Amino acid sequence: MTSKTLPAWDALQPGDTLPPLELPPISRLALALYCGASGDHNPIHVDIDFAKSAGMPDVFAHGMLSAAWLGRLLTNWVPQSAIRSLDVRFAAITQMGERITCTGTVAEKFEHEGRRCVRLQVATTNAQGTPKLTGEALIAWH
Repeated sequence: MTSKTLPAWDALQPGDTLPPLELPPISRLALALYCGASGDHNPIHVDIDFAKSAGMPDVFAHGMLSAAWLGRLLTNWVPQSAIRSLDVRFAAITQMGERITCTGTVAEKFEHEGRRCVRLQVATTNAQGTPKLTGEALIAWH
């Protein structure tokens, strides 16, 4: 395993974007695996009959699965130790078969208590560009 290094502080500018994370279409297998990994066994995410009885057309992805993908977007860019916070807001349900892309944009560079920090705007969107999860991450430069 290789260790990641932070991008050059001086080269980083507001408006810069992170390399996007493009995911395969949401599948029943992915949802079942996430249930096991997360301990979130809400049947609305894996039992189609239960989902339909709740008025949904099918099962759908866990909101926290999308948050985990945003975490992966961040750790593809910087070491995990640099991440100070990830705050998310659920915008829309991620449906079966949707292809999700995670993105991040540098919103602000600043110093706080002598430490260099970057605030990012992050989001997951489907192929049509509909936001599913939006949020903000705070990254500290070591």
